[in-house]
Amino acid sequence: MKTQKILVLGANGKTGSRVIERLQSNKNVEIKIGSRTAKTPFNWENPATWNAVLTGTDAVYITFQPDLAVPSAVEIIQKFTVLATKLGVQKMVLLSGRGEKEAQVCEEIVKNTAKNWTIVRASWFNQNFSESFFLDPILAGFVALPRAEVLEPFTDANDIADVVTECLLQDKHNGQTYELTGPELLTLPQSVAKIAEASNKKIEFQVLSLEEYTQMLQEYQIPEDHIWLINYLFEQVLDGRNSSVTNDIEKVLGRKATDFSAYAKEAAKTGIWNTVNV
Repeated sequence: MKTQKILVLGANGKTGSRVIERLQSNKNVEIKIGSRTAKTPFNWENPATWNAVLTGTDAVYITFQPDLAVPSAVEIIQKFTVLATKLGVQKMVLLSGRGEKEAQVCEEIVKNTAKNWTIVRASWFNQNFSESFFLDPILAGFVALPRAEVLEPFTDANDIADVVTECLLQDKHNGQTYELTGPELLTLPQSVAKIAEASNKKIEFQVLSLEEYTQMLQEYQIPEDHIWLINYLFEQVLDGRNSSVTNDIEKVLGRKATDFSAYAKEAAKTGIWNTVNV
């Protein structure tokens, strides 16, 4: 069997790193690392770095940083997909945001440009609580967030990586759009409560308005572009539009999606949340 050369962009990210782990067990796959720190570096903001990583590549897993919703994404995705197809890439799997209208513009670009494509739309990751911007508040034992009433089907990054890997390796997923969710709807306070129970840690939750949350981020001197993106996610995406579950993970993988309690128990075992409250 011919070796398939697969480029994984965002190789150090929550899903990219997991996709690489899964591909490493396939002897018929040669993995190409797409990151700024790779031996052959890749940088979304520097198109001069694209040619080297795309040349000789059969398939690409596309994760765009910081998010497909940012204004520059459309032009960059357009240029990248055109170049990739020109250089012989046969398949593109795009990680998109569920319920993000701006991301769907990029989805259409991939559909119209790639020889073969699969769109993977994901809800908010479980791992945002253990590997991303919710971690520090949990460590402090005090989480203050807006949109506390909205139900969200948090999705496990391991499930996403399993689906992406399957889509990269199996042609039966070509031309498909999958919406990935966890199996249950939870509010942010309910999610934090499950983490508190799993980690045996006291965590207080305070409900903020979006304006109060923005002010808090500014006081912590979070960069303005990060604040813009976080505001976008809370204001435009976490508004109830995604308060439904799908069975697409089961459809692709033949197993149930990981529920949040199982994620919390496994994450707690690593000790990621086991620090003294401050």
